[in-house]
Amino acid sequence: MNFRSDNEADAHPAIIEAVSKAFRAGPVHSYGADPWTQKVEHRLREIFEKPDLCAYPVATGTAANVLAIASCCPAWGAVYCHPASHIAVDEANAPQFFTGGAQLVPIDGPAGKIDRRKLEEALAQPVYGVVHHPQPAVVSVTQASECGAAYAPEEIAAISTAARRHGLKVHVDGARFANALAFVGCSPAELSWKAGVDVLSLGATKNGALGAEIVIFFESAAATEFEFRRKRGGHLFSKMRLLSSQLDAYFSDSLWLDNARHANQMARRLVAGLTPLPGISLLYPVDANEIFVVLPARMHDALQAAGAQYHPWPSDRPGERAFRLVTAFDTQPAEIDRFLAIAKSSV
Repeated sequence: MNFRSDNEADAHPAIIEAVSKAFRAGPVHSYGADPWTQKVEHRLREIFEKPDLCAYPVATGTAANVLAIASCCPAWGAVYCHPASHIAVDEANAPQFFTGGAQLVPIDGPAGKIDRRKLEEALAQPVYGVVHHPQPAVVSVTQASECGAAYAPEEIAAISTAARRHGLKVHVDGARFANALAFVGCSPAELSWKAGVDVLSLGATKNGALGAEIVIFFESAAATEFEFRRKRGGHLFSKMRLLSSQLDAYFSDSLWLDNARHANQMARRLVAGLTPLPGISLLYPVDANEIFVVLPARMHDALQAAGAQYHPWPSDRPGERAFRLVTAFDTQPAEIDRFLAIAKSSV
């Protein structure tokens, strides 16, 4: 009953086999000139309905986020993001380091999502061209949010419109983009470039990969600097097929969406069993595969004694003990049912 994080999940067998095959294929060109890297980019052009899309594999979500943002933001720039976003909380100042000193500007909003009106107010401040102030450059959106909420296409479009009005680029931290897409139910294009997104950090590691992410620029002209930044940042792999073969399998036969749908379904199964129990309340709506829930002390103690694993989480309401539970592509219904049986027996 491990619900600590989808980072702790196994890798999907199809992805493991794809990497094995890539390394049994004999010598191939290095640094991304291999057939797998080219195939992934062509497939993403089809998936996102964008013939001039440019895609660059990297090994970690941090690299994907900060290298993408740095490509859109000068050292004196400002990056607008939610205060709970991964780039603000969990990247150890990597965005500031890779941009050369850009400032992160927090824009709050419910359930980890940027409030469009607050963003518009921040972008309306008279700082443009004033040398004493950081210059607005990028809006970074987390999809799904750090509170498990998914932006609808119209919400992304509203943020993009506000950004465009002032000449800013729009970046999406899509570590759980597949989970958000599975929830929203639209096309990848509708949830990205058609809604005004310039660059997407599309995650695979949390959704079945061994360790692979990919940065997607929807206009080739915007990617001019990225190859140099990737090299300088230590993410231009000589054996790029190690990453690209994972992504090739990930995007083949809708594996990425199948994995995300399963993780989301397991989250809903867990929520459906928990919410009728006394003393249970959710901190946020459950759109994707993360659940933020208040558990009664007796229930929490019983679950811990039985070996259930999940993280404590801060609650805004005094005296409550809240926790985060995350399901994954390989979460089994039996795990959910055992967890629920223990929870019910403690009531």
